[in-house]
Amino acid sequence: MSEIPSIKEAAREAKIVDRSDVVVVGGGPAGISAAVSAARNGASVTLLERYPYLGGLASGGMVLILDDMHNELEITVQGICMEMIERMRSWNLCVTPPDRDRQPDINATDEMWRKWSRWGLFDFHTQSMPHPVCFAAAFDPDGFKRASNTLVEESGVKLRAHSWFSSAIVEDGAIKGVISETKEGRQAVLGDVVIDATGDLDVAASAGEAYEEGSFILTTVSRWGGVDTDKAEAFQFAEPEKFKQLDHQAKRLIGGCWAYWWLKTPLPGVIWLNCPHMPKLSGLKVDDLTEAEFEGRRRIQALLEFSRENFPGFENSYIVDFAPQTGVRQTRLLQGEYVVTKEDVMSRRHFADTVCRGRDYYTPYRALVPKTIDQLLVAGRHYSATPQAQKSSREIPPCMAMGEAAGVAATVALNAGVKVREADVTAIQRQMRNQGADPGDTPSSNATLLEAAE
Repeated sequence: MSEIPSIKEAAREAKIVDRSDVVVVGGGPAGISAAVSAARNGASVTLLERYPYLGGLASGGMVLILDDMHNELEITVQGICMEMIERMRSWNLCVTPPDRDRQPDINATDEMWRKWSRWGLFDFHTQSMPHPVCFAAAFDPDGFKRASNTLVEESGVKLRAHSWFSSAIVEDGAIKGVISETKEGRQAVLGDVVIDATGDLDVAASAGEAYEEGSFILTTVSRWGGVDTDKAEAFQFAEPEKFKQLDHQAKRLIGGCWAYWWLKTPLPGVIWLNCPHMPKLSGLKVDDLTEAEFEGRRRIQALLEFSRENFPGFENSYIVDFAPQTGVRQTRLLQGEYVVTKEDVMSRRHFADTVCRGRDYYTPYRALVPKTIDQLLVAGRHYSATPQAQKSSREIPPCMAMGEAAGVAATVALNAGVKVREADVTAIQRQMRNQGADPGDTPSSNATLLEAAE
């Protein structure tokens, strides 16, 4: 095999443009939570984001449901995530089922299924049908951007958008800051603690941390307008056999999707499509990402034409937009102080150092801490887990909980004058509760009370 040609670059300089106690790289759900959390706890914070907006895959990727945040009737992700929901709901840009409509699995009814299923607000982990309605939130992407901007501004975070992470600055085994590429050239931001919230482990990988590379499906999410959702739902339930036949044909055109290929949004007549699913493509490869964008649009256009001709309620439908960010679910995964396994997630294993929760699983602080580089934390879908475990624990709310915990941990360590890997976990848990979050230190009745090996 011939050697891949390369060029050598001359030594380059980067202008130091800012310095903070905490530097957060990535303004997605985890990064927003980390930055706001650290700032509210007294740290000076700089947040770097490559896009011109905040929200990551929630807003730019248009993953328009916040789920995986309940354990039966208990809401397990609180804190900043719930603040975002409440703000969007106050603007009529977020829909959640009222308490009276939420049900445990044994009490699930067809009535509630018909009322809420096209919002996607149901427990898709259950095996029985109808799935029970659970606490989840369907939201508008620009509502998420607005709520993110508001929280960041109110907390005093210094935001540097249009700043594409380039490399980590590491000295004597500790991270000292990061370099980003901008329209003004290379810029350096220094900090006492850096939180990698890039989703792809860009910072930790650049710093030399160990990781496992995984891959899942890529998606080009889109929104359609002009849909009479009442008419479409009426057809689905009034003529189930005909609907099933047409739905099967639609899914063949898409080439991969969840059970429901379209869901409602808070905007009347506007639906979103979290499809098509495209496997065997990597979110780290330029050619694969490019292919996903073109192929996804081709499939959606074919689906639109089919839907206009065959589905009642879709006669006047049209494409509103495609998500500006490709739907990437898994790339690099940190191999940190503890690697969460699928068994940990599925058995609801409880850890003494848990600092955040998902649906009914717990995340230990060690899974946010790299093994070798000091003063670096990781929060988001790229946390320390096996690929199999990550697929069941990567939804937006638990990632926001990770970010909130990382922001607290950074300030706990700084205030104590210790390395972040030595931060007092009890203090992190206590502060998480003080600010309305649930660190998971008190296990649910169905948790597996086993301690993971150190």
